[in-house]
Amino acid sequence: MPKSILLPALLAAAALVAGCGGTTASAPTKRSRKAAHGSVHGHRRGPLNIYAADAPTDLSPVVRHDPALVYVPNSMSNTVDVISQKTFQIVAHFNTGALPQHVTPSWNLKTLYVDNDAGNSLTPIDPRTALPGKPIPVVDPYNMYFTPNGRYAVVVAERLKQLDFRNPNTMALEHTLNVPQCDGVDHADFSVDGRYMYASCEFAGRMIEVDTRTLRLVRTLELGKGGTAPQDVKLAPDGRTLYVADMNSGGVWEIDPHTFRVTGFIKTGAGAHGLYPSRDDRFLYVSNRQAGSISVLSFATHKVVKTWMLPQPASPDMGGVSADGRTLWLSGRYNGVVYAINTITGKLRATITVGSGPHGLCVWPQPGHYSLGHTGIMR
Repeated sequence: MPKSILLPALLAAAALVAGCGGTTASAPTKRSRKAAHGSVHGHRRGPLNIYAADAPTDLSPVVRHDPALVYVPNSMSNTVDVISQKTFQIVAHFNTGALPQHVTPSWNLKTLYVDNDAGNSLTPIDPRTALPGKPIPVVDPYNMYFTPNGRYAVVVAERLKQLDFRNPNTMALEHTLNVPQCDGVDHADFSVDGRYMYASCEFAGRMIEVDTRTLRLVRTLELGKGGTAPQDVKLAPDGRTLYVADMNSGGVWEIDPHTFRVTGFIKTGAGAHGLYPSRDDRFLYVSNRQAGSISVLSFATHKVVKTWMLPQPASPDMGGVSADGRTLWLSGRYNGVVYAINTITGKLRATITVGSGPHGLCVWPQPGHYSLGHTGIMR
């Protein structure tokens, strides 16, 4: 694959594992600065777009025949409900370990993992059959990501205040990075070149930057003047802005990933929580859990252009966008439901009753996701 396509492909893979349900430091490398302002030859928009491979038709052959389903971890029920994207009906249901928080796709796209936080385990799911497998012992998997190069599975161990770098195939522990300054380590995203991981610290009101090569903490950033609670993290398509939802501040922080400094704040709604790019790379959907609404934020203008209100009471939390880009799926955290929202009109397409405490659901399959083999990117 040409080098001009390699970088967006890697970042598209990172987008999958990051979005399906963390001083003083050296300056960014020349490579990261160049990548952030480079161009992707042949892409319809010219400038670099890390979501360039997320077009609705751009499905990897690995997932092309997987059934279109939504996997919903019910944290308080210790179960997963599986919803058909076509009928909006529950088509499967199974038990998991205690406190399932998120469902994370593997880097090779062949397995979905239910992150059983209090159960200290991962429940693997075959996305071709929607059947669960034997639990894998893993300590405190509140959340999980895969580095863009496929080198590590990064288990976010929230209560232990650490990031565990594991073998992406066996889940064997390879390195633990203790982050005591990041109380409530929560959600994350990666730099344009995949070198750095940015994670939110919900209870400390901070962000941290981690070097994915040296596996060391690089920088820490305080958000606001206290009382902040950062949640989901997403990089802008051009790689120049890092967006961080803040549940307590009711909006989204804008951070320059190179200087690792706050550049702005966009008010969205009470309980700003989840962040999901649209398939055309123009908008960022922000779920406002306490407000019961979704804000549509323009990447171009850095402003909220629309607000969609859900029928109250509502608690939109974590979720994802369908492969065709037409439906935004979100868990209703405190209402025991999942919302299916039309991304054209903002109207509610369906409300599906699920278990108690639905959280980081996974919409599957997803476009724009690649696996990195020994000989390079394979599509």
